[in-house]
Amino acid sequence: MSWMLVCVGRSQNVNVMRSSDLHSIVPDLTVPTMVAGEPKAGRRVKQQWSEYQGTGVYHVLYLPVNWKPDKKYPVIFEYAGNKYQSGPLDISTGKVEGSQLGYGLSAGSNFVWVCLPFVDKKAKANSDNWWGDIDATVEYCKISARRICDRFGGDSSRLVLCGFSRGAMACGFIGLHDDEIASLWRAMIPYGVFDGPVYPGFDRASSIARLSRFKGKPLLIVCEGLRNKETRAYVEGCGVPLSVTYLDLPFTNHNDAWALRDIPERQTVRWWLGKALALDR
Repeated sequence: MSWMLVCVGRSQNVNVMRSSDLHSIVPDLTVPTMVAGEPKAGRRVKQQWSEYQGTGVYHVLYLPVNWKPDKKYPVIFEYAGNKYQSGPLDISTGKVEGSQLGYGLSAGSNFVWVCLPFVDKKAKANSDNWWGDIDATVEYCKISARRICDRFGGDSSRLVLCGFSRGAMACGFIGLHDDEIASLWRAMIPYGVFDGPVYPGFDRASSIARLSRFKGKPLLIVCEGLRNKETRAYVEGCGVPLSVTYLDLPFTNHNDAWALRDIPERQTVRWWLGKALALDR
């Protein structure tokens, strides 16, 4: 079953006739800079698990401004896009600290936000392009989900996976790699693309198997321009029963910074997310 979302609500900064250039709209949010130090409310920190001490493999943890150690919070896990530049302002560093979706969707409150790496075992570093070592990347995600819930109040029944571009493909390729990792997620929000013959290691049979592991849980695919038409044709052509919603962005920019702007589409995604997680928002 699939749906096409219609934007709801009003936005103070957006006129009825909008430019197709994302950068014509001034951001209302700024992602906190990654810092060293211990996690605390409102701080975004570089963090390494003990298995990776002394290497260049790390993730980024943000605890919401209203975080308290005795409470539970839904968690947004996010994968970054590949390193690239498609224009003077449309740049992806490929680094975990460059991710923006989770902060835009939460506005820094009510959600723990974790930006996960693609693990390059040979280089002992995060990979800025593509998957790194697939098994190591999958295992890092599983470990992170457990530890974030155990140590920082993550609600294991309300884990969301999102990502931009490469990270959107990773929602399926990594996030549905096997039954164990697929069972973690309550919902997914890939932005920019999702599945199809667009990434290394693609084959249709494996793609169908991965989609089947999601078992009809809420999936929101967000794309700019005509990308959703192509993505929808592929996903629906797989014949897997899904509860998928499609949302088109009006911009031509391939850039996750739309989530940092007060636009109707962001309000719609926040509404969808609250509904998918059964949150009172």
